[in-house]
Amino acid sequence: MSGWHESRLGSLVKIKHGFAFLGEHFADSGQYILLTPGNVNPGGGLRLKGARETYYSGNFPHEYILSRGDLVVVMTDLTQDASILGGAMLIDRDRVYLHNQRLGLISHSPDIERRFLYFYLNWQYFRDQVKASSNGATVKHTSPGRIYQCKILLPGNKVTQRKIAAVLAGYDDLIETNRRRIALLERMAEELYREWFVRLRFPGHAQTKITKGLPTGWEIRPFSSVVTIDPVERIDKEEERPFVAMDNLSESSMYFRPSDRRKGNVGPKFRNGDVLFPRITPSVENGKRGLVLTLAEGEIAQGSTELIVMREKVITSEHIYFLSCSEGFRTNAELSMTGASGRQRVQDQCFDNFLVKVPPEPLRQRFTEVVRPMVGQIRLLSQQSEQLQRTRDLLLPRLISGKLSVEDLAIAFPPSMAEK
Repeated sequence: MSGWHESRLGSLVKIKHGFAFLGEHFADSGQYILLTPGNVNPGGGLRLKGARETYYSGNFPHEYILSRGDLVVVMTDLTQDASILGGAMLIDRDRVYLHNQRLGLISHSPDIERRFLYFYLNWQYFRDQVKASSNGATVKHTSPGRIYQCKILLPGNKVTQRKIAAVLAGYDDLIETNRRRIALLERMAEELYREWFVRLRFPGHAQTKITKGLPTGWEIRPFSSVVTIDPVERIDKEEERPFVAMDNLSESSMYFRPSDRRKGNVGPKFRNGDVLFPRITPSVENGKRGLVLTLAEGEIAQGSTELIVMREKVITSEHIYFLSCSEGFRTNAELSMTGASGRQRVQDQCFDNFLVKVPPEPLRQRFTEVVRPMVGQIRLLSQQSEQLQRTRDLLLPRLISGKLSVEDLAIAFPPSMAEK
């Protein structure tokens, strides 16, 4: 660790608070995305929230438009355990995101490599320092002054800083490449679903007679007659098994992984191939969904009572999944909701009223034969990213603290650092 020295972060950085954007100008879409602490991954880095993205269309000082390469840190954390307080993200696009008051924009000394600083801010040691100095009973808040007092162990040689950043950035680049491939595969599969079963441009459609808007051999049936809703599974309540919470489901992808293992017999039961759909607001509106892909063969999992399980009966699981993501399906579910404001729940009867165009069995199987390999690739890429993330998280504290030396290593810089 020759040449490493300890400093206060305030000697190396300055932090600028964001702008207090007015709520009446939030929108569902627009030119600018308003970044919030919810856009930071628990392990650090920028994440988009899909249907929950917040756009801003009002007037504001344009100095609060973020640029590509900007580094921002979470100043206010609404999570119960303050798990993202102090977490940082690097802005990946130019003049798309807005800097709000719950985030701090960091400028730094030329003595520190920006990507090294980014990884340092996402080190749990730093996060713990920020959390310990924060205030607030339920909402934790920090300030530039408190962050300035945090300690940083820094290699004096900037080449060493860049090498450390390059190792960790290599993992991040691979994870990002996988994320893009996963998103592309899911879009391709969804587009095929729309082309065949919504626009009715399926293989052989030109030779198929249409009667009253329905191709020959197709049926219109209630959703509940072609899908098993909340199938019954017998389990041993003393046996520990995977448990899926609502937070485990994604708002933008089919893939998810159970976060816990629990005993008991409360909540829905499901197997690989089942589709999970939220019962409660705002998860329905926000696009929460999931296709069960990660259980062992024959394994039964259970989940939150706020989940609805959909199992293939006539139409296959991939067909069910994309149908459940459609605007019409979700609108039908939302209209059935009853209960107190903020805790409204989908009523199962809504699935009796939602009519589905059911293609003949050969076409259903052909769709599955085309799409299921895409789903399998999504699963493999997601699991690969999980392993990359685990390895990166193991390396980060050893590299960023100097316990694992890179000074004598010849390290190739990843694409995201090639321009530096």
